[in-house]
Amino acid sequence: MLSRTADHLFWMARYTERAENTARMLDVHYQTSLLPQSDAVARQGWEALLRISELMPAYQYQYGEISARDVLHFMVRDEHNPSSIFSCLRAARENARAVRGVLTTEMWETQNQTWLELQRLLRAGDFERDPGHFFEWVKFRSHVSRGVAYGTMLQDEAFHFLRMGTFLERADNTARMLDVKFHAAAPEVSVPAGPLSAADPTLDFYHWSSILRSVSAFEIYRKVYRSVITPERVAELLILRQDMPRSLTACLDEVVRNLEAVRNDHSAETERHAGRLRAELRFARIDEILANGLHAFLTQFLERVNALGTRISQTFLLPVSA
Repeated sequence: MLSRTADHLFWMARYTERAENTARMLDVHYQTSLLPQSDAVARQGWEALLRISELMPAYQYQYGEISARDVLHFMVRDEHNPSSIFSCLRAARENARAVRGVLTTEMWETQNQTWLELQRLLRAGDFERDPGHFFEWVKFRSHVSRGVAYGTMLQDEAFHFLRMGTFLERADNTARMLDVKFHAAAPEVSVPAGPLSAADPTLDFYHWSSILRSVSAFEIYRKVYRSVITPERVAELLILRQDMPRSLTACLDEVVRNLEAVRNDHSAETERHAGRLRAELRFARIDEILANGLHAFLTQFLERVNALGTRISQTFLLPVSA
């Protein structure tokens, strides 16, 4: 496959996944902001969301003080923010248009319809009237995109580059969310934490459950652990569980699987780095991760998964990435 074509497919999938991840985080923050809380706590929540995406400097340059209204506008419809939902879905559609001949008709129509419908919803003010419903729509369109790709595309190189982009983006987002959320909630979680604190169990419950809901893992947590929510179990679920679709381990499993499917004469080193990172996750223990410091572990993971993305670009794609 031509590197230009692979590049468009890879980034089409990444931008679609990024739009969904942004909608997930915004939805949880918006729902949490409706609970009784001080202005300072609410502001910290919106600030954490900006830090997850490393967008704090760009936001402050454009808006100054943090407010829920401005953060939502910046992250949803700001055309100058390359990580806004608007920018991501526009970029996904443009990448799809560039490789229209490689996609199935259903796949192209899904991407194109999502972009057209997004513009209609924003013009009609649907987002301002009901943010929660809008975020559900974004998540649904991302689900449709993945489902149509899986159900209609030949599982050849094009398909594998789509999957690779999806799971690299998902791994990056899950790690960022965990790092910022855990740091904000409990800096002391570098050692195994106990169940919800006796000081304010209600606030603790909503905080940890919001992390799980950000990745559709609240019900999965209840099914797996059948007990109260604890920070170490949240970390274990989202880092080490192979059967949790958005865990770091599950994402790396998919990346390695799709890398193997598109291997060439120059990809051995890239595969080695991906396989080593997956192996370290598979054989890690959550107590050891927490004892050594969760922030240090996640920071190193982000560095390595971004380096892996660079290696994939150098091996298969165009040198310029988004």
